[in-house]
Amino acid sequence: MTVRPRRDDRPRPPRPADFAAMHVPGEPLLLPNAWDYASAAMLAASGFAAIGSTSLGVAAAAGLPDAAGLSWPQTRALAAALRRVPAMISIDAEGGFSDDPAQVAEMVAELAGLGVVGVNLEDGRPDGTLRPAGLHAEIVAACRAGAAGVFINARTDPFWLAATGARPAGQQACLAESLARAAAYQAAGADGIFVPAAATDQTIKTLAGAIGAPLNVLFLPGRHTLPRLAALGVARVSLGSLPFRAALHAATALAKAVSSGEPVSGDGLPGYASIQALLGRADMPQ
Repeated sequence: MTVRPRRDDRPRPPRPADFAAMHVPGEPLLLPNAWDYASAAMLAASGFAAIGSTSLGVAAAAGLPDAAGLSWPQTRALAAALRRVPAMISIDAEGGFSDDPAQVAEMVAELAGLGVVGVNLEDGRPDGTLRPAGLHAEIVAACRAGAAGVFINARTDPFWLAATGARPAGQQACLAESLARAAAYQAAGADGIFVPAAATDQTIKTLAGAIGAPLNVLFLPGRHTLPRLAALGVARVSLGSLPFRAALHAATALAKAVSSGEPVSGDGLPGYASIQALLGRADMPQ
């Protein structure tokens, strides 16, 4: 006779409440960002309990530009595939792929049905403008009503657009606008606030102290360290597109080295068999 385990003994799928509990000011969640199944599975196998997606990586892998609202099919397909990965998954959904609050809420509800525990929604637009704060707040509120448990990370982009040159503005103006938008999005039901390109210690400390929700910042190589961001009161640190860009750099550097006749070592690289084994795992329900 086959003895089936009691239901309480079976592995429990991760819940949004578990993900929310990982956002602790001063003890930030480091969220690495994947762009396909293999990168997410490798991160999970390396011990990361929560993984985000990178909209740039997902779009670029499909030959599409980021933040243009074109990669919803690829984003949905990735979310469906990542159900097999034994980790909590947060999806970068650009601006929601629509300006219609009802459509964005439907999209977030669909992601929740695929097991996603969190979603990023940004107010920056590819033309260098910001979505009207009232409209973005409406979108957040609609998503909150349609997917009550999902961790909604409302991203506001004044610093990001200034850093990329798309929207010239001084640091104080970016700070004031970020704080005003953060308050509006939190009032609409956002669980966390993401302010990418906030760079200086004083700016981050001010944001963390003034925003009444977990603060998420984007890790900036050469500028940030995880212990320092923790000391400033950050609750979540995202790697964004950095892992994807690092992978592109490594692949190109390897090809150039082989082409130029330089010695190339495979030390530390995962082997073919280990990747095959990784892809064969099915720890989560499909």
